[in-house]
Amino acid sequence: MKRTTLSLIAGATALAAVTGFAALTAPDGAAAPEAKATTRLPVERAGLVCPAPSTSEVAETQYTSYTPTGTAAGKAAGRTEQPTALLRTAANAAPADGTAKKPKPAKAPATVTAPGKPVTAEADGGSVPAVTGAATGTLAPGWTVQQTTVVPAGGARGLLGLSCGAPDTDFWFPAASTGKDRQDYVHLTNPDDTAAVADIELYGPEGVLKSQFTEGIPVPAHSTVPVLLSTLTSQPAQRDVTVHVTTRSGRVGAALAAADDKLGSDWISPAADPASTAVLPGIPADATAVRLVALAPGEEDADLKVQLVTASGTIVPAGGGSLHVKSGMTAAADLPDLTRGAVGSLLLTPSDPKKPTPVVAALEVVRGKGENTEIAFVPAVAAVSARATVADNRAKGTTLSLTAPGADAQVKVTASAGSEGGTPVSKTVTVKAGTTSVLTDLVPGGLKGSYALTVEPLSGGKVYASRTLALPEDGTPMFTIQTFVDDRGTVEVPTAHQDLGVLD
Repeated sequence: MKRTTLSLIAGATALAAVTGFAALTAPDGAAAPEAKATTRLPVERAGLVCPAPSTSEVAETQYTSYTPTGTAAGKAAGRTEQPTALLRTAANAAPADGTAKKPKPAKAPATVTAPGKPVTAEADGGSVPAVTGAATGTLAPGWTVQQTTVVPAGGARGLLGLSCGAPDTDFWFPAASTGKDRQDYVHLTNPDDTAAVADIELYGPEGVLKSQFTEGIPVPAHSTVPVLLSTLTSQPAQRDVTVHVTTRSGRVGAALAAADDKLGSDWISPAADPASTAVLPGIPADATAVRLVALAPGEEDADLKVQLVTASGTIVPAGGGSLHVKSGMTAAADLPDLTRGAVGSLLLTPSDPKKPTPVVAALEVVRGKGENTEIAFVPAVAAVSARATVADNRAKGTTLSLTAPGADAQVKVTASAGSEGGTPVSKTVTVKAGTTSVLTDLVPGGLKGSYALTVEPLSGGKVYASRTLALPEDGTPMFTIQTFVDDRGTVEVPTAHQDLGVLD
């Protein structure tokens, strides 16, 4: 396969994603300032972080960079600089096992030049470093980057997919493991000009795992640090672990790479913030094993009602309609024969609506049997409030799942132009209350290359979405699942008012 290589241009710029503004609080109990009218404007700068894709020498990685059309930025503020959306390298700091690798040189960046068309770049081998990126001007609102890696053989074989995330200060990763059959690494990448300091907490079935070297982890500027979970604790190996990453200074991008000796490998994306209701969308129809992992991080236990949202309605899955989660402990439940041949989404709600308790949750999903298995993960995700995009979809093997657990909802789904040619198409989809709708045939006309899928709510209730990409190889049903996270393409700002009054 002919492949160009991802740019490793040195010296990444500091990334400042414009996502909101601070609320004002009056001191000493004084009356709060009068609320001013606000308006939403397009963001003018966005930043993303992609971890090092693999340590396998046979890995093949594709980066797809894309900005959707429809939200202009830059002109209103009178800016004149050329809009850009560029990925750059992050240096390798010493990993937990001390085996730092020299970054692999590269030639061509994944540079978006206009909204509406994906741009791809590729890199091979196990020495590809983490990358950071910034988008400005008209390319900032909704900018997304998908990292897709195929590892055809070895202990980390599988299809690994990840929507590169924005730097932040707080991340939850349920469904991790410190077991001997798993190699789970938390990748911490600092895109900024100053060092960051991170802490990692591990929660097992019996509570907090006794750990070492988890506090005050330095992450140098423009660097990445992979941390092997099994080296952080002396307690016996645990299959069901929830990882909590926070920073005491600075910001990082965080993602968790999970590699199972028997099942395959994939990325675990951060789960949605703790909430009393959780939606985990898009469990494949042919899933052979599904395991639910949840943590109640507060002081109260959580009793959860577990339901499956299918194409025909919401049902209680056979063998598991409830889950008790003790405070500060990770709970898990196997859900055999969950989907029964139809795509579905898991809905977690309080068993007693009068006792809502926040939880974080994720699913471990397996396809295939025997030696031909593959693993992927579905974290709980927030509803799409304005717009969300997942890039790197293929003509075959792409399944979009849309779930409306509460009320009927109408959404607009757009398949972009292809990275090498094609005409974008859009479709309005009505998702009935308490159901999951599936799209497999929304493909750009005359498609060449890969394309992006964008979901925009139009009316009705909340909608949750995910994309499954299946790329079978040598009898193994390789697949990966990415949830749709709102792209925060606009920001709420106070409306300016001119005071024309005259002082006495």
